Amino acid sequence: MTNWIKEMAAECKRSSQRKVAEKMGYSATVINMVLKGGYAGDLTAVKQAFNGVFKNATVQCPVAGEIRTDQCLKHQRASFSAHNPQSIAFYKACRAGCPHFLKNDGGSNAK
Repeated sequence: MTNWIKEMAAECKRSSQRKVAEKMGYSATVINMVLKGGYAGDLTAVKQAFNGVFKNATVQCPVAGEIRTDQCLKHQRASFSAHNPQSIAFYKACRAGCPHFLKNDGGSNAK
């Protein structure tokens, strides 16, 4: 078990898997599967969500500057919306070669 998964397990023990999952934008089922080593999805995305929420890890976003990694994932997963200029900017920037964009994580793992 890697260090970040051990840290996530400790965080779940302090509160609950459901609360950790809600903060990270995942289902409790996904968190449970990660902790048990049976998650077949993108562990990189789960790790980035955990590090953003619980360790305040950040990235440099081409649209917003420094943002937490969990917020970066949230913008990556957002559907296109023509009603908000900032949403359009995030959508385009994420898909136009941003080094933080996880191409394999379409957000299907999230709640």
